[in-house]
Amino acid sequence: MIYLLEDDSGIRSFVTYALNSSGFEAAGFEAPSAFYEAMSSALPDLLLLDIMLPEEDGLSVLRKLRADPATAQLPVIMLTAKSSEFDKVTGLDSGADDYIAKPFGTMELISRVRALLRRSSGSRDSASISVGGLTLFPEKHTVSADGSPVALTLKEFELLLFLMRNAGTVFSRDVLLQKIWGYDFSGESRTVDVHIRTLRSKLGSCGELIRTVRGVGYKIGETADD
Repeated sequence: MIYLLEDDSGIRSFVTYALNSSGFEAAGFEAPSAFYEAMSSALPDLLLLDIMLPEEDGLSVLRKLRADPATAQLPVIMLTAKSSEFDKVTGLDSGADDYIAKPFGTMELISRVRALLRRSSGSRDSASISVGGLTLFPEKHTVSADGSPVALTLKEFELLLFLMRNAGTVFSRDVLLQKIWGYDFSGESRTVDVHIRTLRSKLGSCGELIRTVRGVGYKIGETADD
């Protein structure tokens, strides 16, 4: 099930129709109150979220979702007319997994929804992965830093998982965009930088394990030379 929180009735009808016609099950909501009521009954597999809403803006809704352990890893795509780089960075910093500016094409929307859902299923390894003070359980979808649990968004988790699985290997921003987001996200390398920054912040002292290799990209490792 995909939820859409969008106050414009025309866009809401168009998007839900496009999703249902593409094999998804979708439901649209005009206001946050109706959305919260539906969330209390059943959680969706993915949320499409507008920013400019009645009652409460979409960024506030997103922050509440990320603060709740039950929805902290819910895949969220911002779907909004606010299209500046600042708006995109703000949305990603607030916990969005992807950001689509209006107007948008139906094929692009469906492609991004499929890509995010494909990755939200994650891998099902039962073993843990450890680097320094970080421990990650892919199957349980949990992360701890120096023994303390850390709540991450879906994309933050996937990015950290990929880096930890390939500890010591340097990856360019373009490679990380393709591996984590699942499609060519040309011109949006800033997305990687934003997620790396939020990861480092959430991981506390363990955030220092994620290293910037100037002119190349990022890697994770216990020492500067690994």
